[in-house]
Amino acid sequence: MKVLRDDLLSFGHGFASPEGGAYYLGDDGTPWRDRPRETWITCRMAHVYSMGELLGHKGSRQLVESAIKGLRGELHDDADGGWYAGINADGSIIPSKQCYAHAFVILAACSASLIHIEGADGLLQDALDIYDRYFWDDEEGLARDTWNTEFTELSDYRGINANMHTVEAFLAAADVLHNKEYRERAGRIIDHVIKWAGENNWRIPEHFTKEWKADLMLNKDRPDDPFKPFGATPGHGIEWARLISQYAVSAFDDKEKIAEYTGAAEHLYDRAISDAWSVDGAPGICYTTDWNGEPVVHDRMHWTLAEAINTSAVLCRITGSDRYAVDFAAFMEYLDEKVLDHVNGSWFHQLDRNNDLKVTVWPGKSDLYHAVQATLIPYNERIGLSIAPSLA
Repeated sequence: MKVLRDDLLSFGHGFASPEGGAYYLGDDGTPWRDRPRETWITCRMAHVYSMGELLGHKGSRQLVESAIKGLRGELHDDADGGWYAGINADGSIIPSKQCYAHAFVILAACSASLIHIEGADGLLQDALDIYDRYFWDDEEGLARDTWNTEFTELSDYRGINANMHTVEAFLAAADVLHNKEYRERAGRIIDHVIKWAGENNWRIPEHFTKEWKADLMLNKDRPDDPFKPFGATPGHGIEWARLISQYAVSAFDDKEKIAEYTGAAEHLYDRAISDAWSVDGAPGICYTTDWNGEPVVHDRMHWTLAEAINTSAVLCRITGSDRYAVDFAAFMEYLDEKVLDHVNGSWFHQLDRNNDLKVTVWPGKSDLYHAVQATLIPYNERIGLSIAPSLA
């Protein structure tokens, strides 16, 4: 895995723009300067190269400094607070303030603070303050999704994807700041998700109204939407299973209480793998299914495989069950045979149902976040600790 990780970290060196925002990377790692410099990608690269610095990868610190410069500079809204969704190539802003992006600012600042990047501590406090003010709904124990740029109008949409990355960010903040409040918040979100999934045959509803009523038909006419696809997203079920396991091990000493949560994690993982892994005549995990578990979008996304690698390893470590080890080996074989780009480096981000390259949802190779974590999380013996703090 070290060789894979080193190759990934070397591949991504071209992301840094002079202004600090992250360029979207092409198939060979060349920056696509005509595309927006998005906040979530910038945050992911700051997180990745913070881990690179902790692992001794040459050049990582300078890349983190560049990304933090972007988050404190061109991507930050000095007038209304928070972070723009991104900056277009012509310098204009991408409107709206997204929970998804703000959760990643928290994660990036947590990781950068571990390597003592100038401004990271202040960035983290700013990110948590903004998040508390606009996104965290303490009455519901869930996160709101999207505001307009000025933070004056809140969208009626509520989404589970943003809440999933909020859990990741809150667990990191709890670890870095030694503040149990953020772990408790993560647990409140998780309790909602487990309830909704358990009531829906362990397929997680992704989209909700402002009253938190599931909208199971959202985007039925756009089923391959990159952030709001129709139906169940097996990759998210797998990712939630890992985050739930991390939370449980970190939050409780009682073995029965831990088992309650890890049992739910196993249900989520098993449902996702049963519905989507190699079910259509070729290896790979389908992007989405309908609510009966039938594949809708058959494309294979690299991030889904990365999460399957992570979660199978975590559940194997927790349960001791060989079946998760068997899954892990199968996922790694598929990675080598189909998803690794052995010519240009990194992982192919989207393949079709025949495992041929496809670029309708994810052209190029936007970032390294999922892939790099998949070279680290399976080997982290401290399951209850977020991956960057586990390296510090």
